Amino acid sequence: MGPSDSDNAIRLKPPPTYSTAPPTLCTPWRTLPCIGEPGSQGKNAATTYPAATLAASAGVHAAAAAWAVSDPSRWPVALGAVALNHAAIAAACVAPRSGLLGPNLTRVGGATGVVALTFDDGPDPEVTPQVVALLASAGVTASFFCVGQRAVRHPEVVAAVRGNGHGIENHTHHHHHGFAFSGPGALTAEIQRGQDAIAAVAGIAPRFFRAPAGMRNPWVPGAVADVGLRYVSWTRRGFDAVSRDPARVAARLTRGLTAGDILLLHDGNSARLPGGRPVVLETLARVLDAMAAARLGSAPLHELVPPRA
Repeated sequence: MGPSDSDNAIRLKPPPTYSTAPPTLCTPWRTLPCIGEPGSQGKNAATTYPAATLAASAGVHAAAAAWAVSDPSRWPVALGAVALNHAAIAAACVAPRSGLLGPNLTRVGGATGVVALTFDDGPDPEVTPQVVALLASAGVTASFFCVGQRAVRHPEVVAAVRGNGHGIENHTHHHHHGFAFSGPGALTAEIQRGQDAIAAVAGIAPRFFRAPAGMRNPWVPGAVADVGLRYVSWTRRGFDAVSRDPARVAARLTRGLTAGDILLLHDGNSARLPGGRPVVLETLARVLDAMAAARLGSAPLHELVPPRA
């Protein structure tokens, strides 16, 4: 249903209008003014505040210690409670769709007749243009979560993505796999560097952020908010970056498909079929067919999710 592998030429459309002002992200777990609020001093003054999860964890530690001090025979139970607390936080860190660590958009509530196709790890000068061409052939648009340094290397690909009506979002600057093991300052710096690079190349400021592989730690929500972004994971993913079976990947993405779903694929780092063709291209063709059969379109997140007031 799409062009050949060698057909990478994309006819550009006039770029869409984006809101470049970062939304004010006030959430229950923030305790001090957030960017854009009265009382804040701008981006440089916005330090990273722990999520409520950390405060609750500290409370568990304090309560367990006080309880055990009052009666030393209780130490084994108190230590068990602390261990369970650590296990719960660790589980949340490796559960990409969990909301335990903070706000996490896993689907678009209230969406009618559309899903949100999203692509990670690009731009890729070989694969991304073919993805854009497939989307154009189906008459749908999507969101591309770009790696900052890759956007800088391939500005013409970013221009083609944006020129065809797609969203440009933040997927860190370096895409380090150790991102989730970073501390608060390093997290904010990495997200901000990606934000600055992508905005400079695309001419628009991303509104959404997704961590590499969706892995987070308790400081990620605060870092995301400090940069003025909203965190997004997905409703379902197909594992097209690791699986070489397009049919299975597409089945994971389309099983139970309904309006408002956020689907994750990869225009960068896609697995390859034995002949070298990226799995994402075969998968996307199948997903687009399933969407058409279900009478579902796709739109970018910046069109589906209004900025926070």
